[in-house]
Amino acid sequence: MNPMRPAVTGARWMAYLGLACGILYSVGGCAVDLATVGFNRGTVLAFGALVGMPAIFAAAGFGGGFLFGLAARAIGGGGRTSR
Repeated sequence: MNPMRPAVTGARWMAYLGLACGILYSVGGCAVDLATVGFNRGTVLAFGALVGMPAIFAAAGFGGGFLFGLAARAIGGGGRTSR
C-alpha cells in the first residue's frame, strides 16, 4: 500500500472538518463579540480561524493518514500478492 493515498484522503477529510469547525468558531465569536463588547481584534482572529483551522486539521490528517499507510504496509495490508 502506498502511504500517500490514505495521507491525502485523511488530509482532505480533516480539512473539511476543520473548515466546519472554523465556520462555527468564527460565527460564534462574532456573535459573542457583537453581544458583549463589539467588534475588536478578537473578531479578526476569530475569522482567521477560517484559514487556520482547516490548515491545522489537514496537516494532522495528513500525518495520521501517512502513519496509517505505513502501518498497513508493515502489517501486509497491501492487497496485492507477489505472484
